[in-house]
Amino acid sequence: MFPSFLIRDNKDTGVSQNCKAVADQWCKNWHERRRFFGEMRKKIAVTPFYKPFYSYLRYKSFIMNYPNNLRYTKDHEWISLEGNIATIGITDFAQRELGDIVYVEVETIGKALSAGAVFGTVEAVKTVSDLFLPVSGTVNELNPALGNAPELINNDPYGEGWMVKMTVDNPADVDALLDAKAYEAVAG
Repeated sequence: MFPSFLIRDNKDTGVSQNCKAVADQWCKNWHERRRFFGEMRKKIAVTPFYKPFYSYLRYKSFIMNYPNNLRYTKDHEWISLEGNIATIGITDFAQRELGDIVYVEVETIGKALSAGAVFGTVEAVKTVSDLFLPVSGTVNELNPALGNAPELINNDPYGEGWMVKMTVDNPADVDALLDAKAYEAVAG
């Protein structure tokens, strides 16, 4: 039995160069290599067995993620509140719509802004989009990791990809925002 990473999931019965290199390490002589590639060709022939599983994974990767512990805006920002300090970022839906994010600019650190005000911009390969503040307050901090790795927003929008922390004027305003179910209806 050979490891599954050597099996290619396509209709081509040829063997890739990577597989040949691994086979050379495994097999000591020509006869063993010939038997090895023969076994691989048999396994490649049964790829329809693997297809439903890969189709499921492709489908699952398009399912959006909206954590229940966060609140959301119609402009696709999320907010998490601890005391009167809020953490803000963009949703999974927003980062997928933007595509690969290459730059985040926030020039409002230390400024008091009202709800709905633009607090920065996010630049993707395709476009630039404004970032809107979900509630009134003072922007305290930009995520320092985004300077060197803005792709964190694509990889982990609700964790390492947060954008700013702010002091909220009225913590009760956060409760008026959309919950996960309501935002899912908005995002589609």
